[in-house]
Amino acid sequence: MRAVVQKIATKLGLALIVASLLIAAGPFAITQVSAAQLLVRSMTISDNQAAHTGVTYNASFFLPSTGTLGSLQIEFCSNSPLIDDVCTAPAGFDIASSTLSSQSGQTGFTISSSSTPNNLILTRPPSAYGLGMNNYVFDGVTNPTSGGALFARIYTYASSDASGPSIDFGGMALAINGNLSISLEVPPYLIFCVGESITGFDCTTATEPFSDMGDLNANVSGAAQHQMLAATNAQNGYAIWAAGGTMTSGNNQIAPMTSLGPSIKGTAQFGMNMRANSTPTIGQDPQGAGVGTVTANYNVPNRFYFHSGEILATTPTSDNFRKYTVSYIANVPANQPGGVYSTTLTYTALANF
Repeated sequence: MRAVVQKIATKLGLALIVASLLIAAGPFAITQVSAAQLLVRSMTISDNQAAHTGVTYNASFFLPSTGTLGSLQIEFCSNSPLIDDVCTAPAGFDIASSTLSSQSGQTGFTISSSSTPNNLILTRPPSAYGLGMNNYVFDGVTNPTSGGALFARIYTYASSDASGPSIDFGGMALAINGNLSISLEVPPYLIFCVGESITGFDCTTATEPFSDMGDLNANVSGAAQHQMLAATNAQNGYAIWAAGGTMTSGNNQIAPMTSLGPSIKGTAQFGMNMRANSTPTIGQDPQGAGVGTVTANYNVPNRFYFHSGEILATTPTSDNFRKYTVSYIANVPANQPGGVYSTTLTYTALANF
């Protein structure tokens, strides 16, 4: 006789990450993102006055691919952020004499001796790298002698000397002020929150992000949901994704749904989607004035899927408030070992400034 699961109490816990970029460099613009570009990037400076010395430059970007990484190149130009344009070195600018005071994400870099005043090369022995945010801080930079636009181009290479084809790249722009200037800054923002429920489009109403699916057996499907609210003025929008594993109890687990499919009682399944469902009855379609959309694997009613690290929702432009409802389902066979099954999912939102 097969063992029958007497009780499986399930809980879903969420850890929330709110991403926000604050830019201290004065007014600037970012070039649009396209395929093979660094999707999230920023450059901030501690002092944007022309000819000032001892300035700190802080470069951040998200590596969108995986492979081998041996060097990073940050090229500063006075004429254009586009990689296909000839670069004109800014007069008086010098970053090659700076020091690399901080690095996170991909680390182990030093400033290469082949760097020039406007062309900084960070080198390390080539090694594997993965998706993630990276940050590099340079102290002791000398600003250009004249005010105006300053453009930066970032490239990544598999080689340790910035030779060969680049892997990923991206351009950005910032302003260097002359001795007399009037400037206006519209601070960039990303609003993102998660809760078991959110009233209207107000993050302050988000409830604690934990859910209990109750008791499961081969004749009962477990279901739960959370809500997410997002808005940004980033010109290239935002992306939201989830990371974590399937539900486990000790060494036992409920198999994740690695292909899109329906909820089937008596089958080992853990999946999610972001639409209004009737089987089981749970979830809602996206709401709000925003235009953010759910990605394909999570955008089919009554079909569920789970894969850690996949983007769940995205928008290519600045976007008004958009509320998403994430539905979870769990099913178990009759011989599922008893226990308390749980998982923790981390939701991350990043704006593309």
